[in-house]
Amino acid sequence: MTEKPESAPVRTEKQRQAAKDYEKKGLRAYQEWDIDEAVECFQKAIHLVSDEPNYLLGLARVLARSGDFDRALRALADFIRLEPDSPPANRFEALFASGMDEVEALLTDKMTDAGICLEQIGAAIQMWLEYRITLGHNPLTVRKPETWAAALDYTVRKVNLRPVKRREIAAFYDISERAVQEHHDALVQELDVMPCDYRYFTNQENPLDKLVEAAEMLEQLEARFQEP
Repeated sequence: MTEKPESAPVRTEKQRQAAKDYEKKGLRAYQEWDIDEAVECFQKAIHLVSDEPNYLLGLARVLARSGDFDRALRALADFIRLEPDSPPANRFEALFASGMDEVEALLTDKMTDAGICLEQIGAAIQMWLEYRITLGHNPLTVRKPETWAAALDYTVRKVNLRPVKRREIAAFYDISERAVQEHHDALVQELDVMPCDYRYFTNQENPLDKLVEAAEMLEQLEARFQEP
């Protein structure tokens, strides 16, 4: 009887280790906002080990950060097929619903009542979608939809340089200032939100563009200064 070669298990282990290495590189690139590198790393990890749900979840998080929600949802659908009974799978399934959830419905009504433009309402809904994906395996607690709706409204207004006091938002949604701040902090930390963030800034001229132009000009001037 011919013995089976022992190289296959070794090769499989090497593939799994290579996939883990790609995952680590992908997470690092994600944290450093190198989106293209992160997507490539997670895709390579999935190609090597297609039955590891964490690689699909990592890819979905990166795609959500880039605003490519169609591909992010496809990655989540594959994740759900691998882990159908996991807590995050239950949360992700809600993303495929045709209607709005309680937070989105309340957010739309309240921001409309406040006279906020449709584009910024859309940015707040996008932020909520990205947040639910980006949480990954971390749990999401929604005891009162008003708390998340208020935090999203508050955060998007701040991103778009609309002057608003935390106490005004808290009163508008009938919740505490502390709740607004805590949920705002959670959004900023998880999504790495910055002032005039391109993902949620809706005006035509973004002040960050001028900073980029100034940095490029400074780099050019520095290069000329260093010329012999």
